[in-house]
Amino acid sequence: MACRVQHSIQSSFWFLSSAPLRNSLNPRRIFFKNRISFGKELFFSSSSRTALYCTCSSSSSSGGDKDGFLANGVGGDDSFVLTTPLYYVNAPPHMGSAYTTIAADAIARFQRLLEKKVIFITGTDEHGEKIATAAAANGSSPNEHCDVVSQAYKSLWKDLDISYDKFIRTTDPKHEAVVKEFYSRVLANGDIYRADYEGLYCVNCEEYKDEKDLLDDNCCPTHLKPCVKRKEDNYFFALSKYQQQLEEVLKQNPGFVEPSYRLNEVQGWIKNGLKDFSISRASVDWGIAVPNDSKQTIYVWFDALLGYVSALLEDSELASLDTAISSGWPASLHLIGKDILRFHAVYWPAMLMSAGIGLPKMVFGHGFLTKDGMKMGKSLGNTLEPTALVQRFGPDAVRYFFLREVEFGNDGDYSEERFIRMINANLANTIGNLLNRTLGLLKKNCQSTLAVDSDIAAEGNEFKAAVEKLVEKAYVHYQNLELSAACETVLEIGNAGNLYIDGQAPWTLFKQGGTAFETAAKDLVIVLEAMRIISIALSPITPGLSLKIYSQLGYTKEQFNAVSWSDTKWGGLKAGQVMAQATPIFARIEDGTEAETKSAATKKVKKEKTPKSKSPVEA
Repeated sequence: MACRVQHSIQSSFWFLSSAPLRNSLNPRRIFFKNRISFGKELFFSSSSRTALYCTCSSSSSSGGDKDGFLANGVGGDDSFVLTTPLYYVNAPPHMGSAYTTIAADAIARFQRLLEKKVIFITGTDEHGEKIATAAAANGSSPNEHCDVVSQAYKSLWKDLDISYDKFIRTTDPKHEAVVKEFYSRVLANGDIYRADYEGLYCVNCEEYKDEKDLLDDNCCPTHLKPCVKRKEDNYFFALSKYQQQLEEVLKQNPGFVEPSYRLNEVQGWIKNGLKDFSISRASVDWGIAVPNDSKQTIYVWFDALLGYVSALLEDSELASLDTAISSGWPASLHLIGKDILRFHAVYWPAMLMSAGIGLPKMVFGHGFLTKDGMKMGKSLGNTLEPTALVQRFGPDAVRYFFLREVEFGNDGDYSEERFIRMINANLANTIGNLLNRTLGLLKKNCQSTLAVDSDIAAEGNEFKAAVEKLVEKAYVHYQNLELSAACETVLEIGNAGNLYIDGQAPWTLFKQGGTAFETAAKDLVIVLEAMRIISIALSPITPGLSLKIYSQLGYTKEQFNAVSWSDTKWGGLKAGQVMAQATPIFARIEDGTEAETKSAATKKVKKEKTPKSKSPVEA
């Protein structure tokens, strides 16, 4: 428990203005849609109390003020701001970080297809005790360590075709300026006080823990390492003051936290009572100094969460909290792992309320990844390195497997056998082979040229109606962040295309000539139109593969980059359009057994076909 002491913060922060940040605002009821596209942000007015002098009694109230929430039009319905966590650089990127970022990229690409103004934010969290310890262990300075690991994230994002718009590092001077300004604003609202704290501290979590939440021997349940006893003189944030406001946020807008079972967790935490938490560290040097108190640094979470705001600043802009907010806040979606849900769904909104800043529209907590049914860990020797995975299988295969295999929000498992089986069946066979054989037939019988418009070819054809229904279904899944279901639905179009071409057997109709030939030519146009639609609808998941499909249909890269979701409407292919040379767009992956069998068979054939050497007489 924090033992609060009488302490004049006014003397430590004499430079702050005592003018109120905002006057009290009248409450207004807001209704929200339970999905990420709802348009208006929550806005909390700061307390009318602006005294800089804090005492025990002034921040011990758990009731908070009675100001309400206002709708605010910042951002608008034509913009979409989403974030990944700012990844902690104590170690190189792992598959869990890659999974979150792949999912965020798919969502960003879909929103761009809807012609939204997307700002996709990612980056690295570079302060704290763990960073300094990791740097020392590697014989480098914290700055050098952060530079290396942060670059490793950027390199991996490039390998995975991650289309981020902003990459923020918390060591950026502009970020530091925004954090200090935010801290000062919260202080001016009377929500920061100084106190002694003695408790059990998890270095890996960078957080004090309640003993009741720990395992045997005071081990952290997340990192399975003993917590250490610490006593510090810190600055605290009056989280308890915002309990009622947080309860009201979740009551008015249950879609603020998704999936719903994550919302239940958050409601449980709040119901059990919120405790004020320390927002400074006296024992950590590697961090942003508390304004006018160089002996303390700002707690890593109170620092890093502001990266979502500071990232909005343009390079040419002066660092200002208000400038950053006006550049795109509030975020439409915070995408996070479930282990950091408390920080994003409890601490962060309360901090924003205190500073008088609008809340993000949704916090979505996804599950964890395992390997072959077991938790991944270096001690078990079963880690999954994303860079090695991409180098071996390519970005599209990695992106597709994790987004198709894992129901978004739940835990998911990686198995190499299942990975290879799924990629071969879905991408190489269902989609790749359908395109390849259709283009092959078109070249052989129609000189790679479309005979009719796809609209005309599909008149009265049930296949067109089936594709249109599947496209609409995929759209709904994408909107609801059901990425696995979106993959499955687009694949259904490919399955339907294979059934259609097998049933029509155009290779037989071409041989018959006459009207049968014309029917076969139309059938190829119909299947290729379905492939065109697949390439767009699957592009958030597999951008590289989709470009290959679109290119083989006779389009340029510039045309592909200009498509929108409206282009999934049937009727894009026109008569006379010339298709490109058919080449496999996705090579089948061979597992170890298949590769060994093929290699042995090849060696056997070569051995049998090698002619005997001729003797000098025969020559």
